[in-house]
Amino acid sequence: MIEPLDRRLLLARMEIAQAETQRHLGIIERQIAARAERMTITDRAKRRPHGRSASSWTNADERLFQQHVAELALAHRGEIDALTLKLDRQETAIAEFRARGRASPAWR
Repeated sequence: MIEPLDRRLLLARMEIAQAETQRHLGIIERQIAARAERMTITDRAKRRPHGRSASSWTNADERLFQQHVAELALAHRGEIDALTLKLDRQETAIAEFRARGRASPAWR
């Protein structure tokens, strides 16, 4: 049987690993969005008005941006899918570990 302190340390390590996987997935998603935005701006290659309130992001720009995001996500789908599956496994393992800790025998 695992001692309570060891259980807490093991659970903390599992949660840290899960947070690291989530952080890595977030980095990839932000990189895809940033790259898609740069691609959209380059593709549209139009003059951007100056000024604080002026926005030159049009509906056509948004559609093009979403298209670029989809293309880049498809290109990185192997890595994204692997990280998503890893996160699912980690969440399941943490939930099961917590459930086992609560279901301790009554004779203890």
